[in-house]
Amino acid sequence: MLKGHLDLIMLATLAAGPAHGYAVIEAIKRKSGQAFDLPEGTIYPALHRLEQTGLLSSHWTTAESGRKRRVYALTRRGRRVLAERCAVWERFSVAIDGLLEGTEPCKSPA
Repeated sequence: MLKGHLDLIMLATLAAGPAHGYAVIEAIKRKSGQAFDLPEGTIYPALHRLEQTGLLSSHWTTAESGRKRRVYALTRRGRRVLAERCAVWERFSVAIDGLLEGTEPCKSPA
């Protein structure tokens, strides 16, 4: 179900503010109610790809532990693309809800 939605998930997560890769992973897990536990091998390539396309920017920081880490943030273009994709998602979600309304398998068990 994530296929085709990873960019939206990443952009939405970083809309809350800049974060390093591991923090992005944890935020996605927390905000999705543990439904999305994405591995580093999925997140880091996506962060780099989104940066290459101009939707994210990044800079290096040093943590209190002395460890260097890269922090990612939405660019103006990234915020604009996020808003566009949110609008598309909203229309899609409403359409699916309409299709599923009243169908037996979707009703909650009594």
